[in-house]
Amino acid sequence: MAKRPNVSAGVLLFRRTSGGLELFLAHPGGPFWEGRDANAWTIPKGVVEPEEDQLAAARREFEEETGIHLEGPFIPLGSVRQKAGKTVHAWACEGDADPARVTSNTMTTEWPRGSGRRITFPEVDRCAWFDPRTARQKINAAQSELIDRLETALGSRHQALGTGS
Repeated sequence: MAKRPNVSAGVLLFRRTSGGLELFLAHPGGPFWEGRDANAWTIPKGVVEPEEDQLAAARREFEEETGIHLEGPFIPLGSVRQKAGKTVHAWACEGDADPARVTSNTMTTEWPRGSGRRITFPEVDRCAWFDPRTARQKINAAQSELIDRLETALGSRHQALGTGS
């Protein structure tokens, strides 16, 4: 059975600091993304294998692309559909990570397209922490909805615990 290339799963890592909420985003590697910034960043994510549990795929892909193993708990954020038609299923997880220590798997592709030349590069060339406002400018436009959903989930949780206004 073939992979489902239009279905991905990923994790939005977040932390709460004295300055507020911060989100951990990944910048795709390779020549296509080189020099791109606005709307280029993403949650670490990847293709869901046939018969694979979506959360298991999200956790696997996060670890493959960052070298970071997440234990959870995981907050379901639902799915979004990106402009090119890919559906991304996402979860959030609270934790911390040092962007300087990120290690990504590699991928090989033909570049430039049609040239017959194959190049290998990291799937993710860097990661960084961003406040929600900056993250919305950096992240793939469709994925910005995941930030809204996380903020709603955290706001609701704080109110339920009596720690929010």
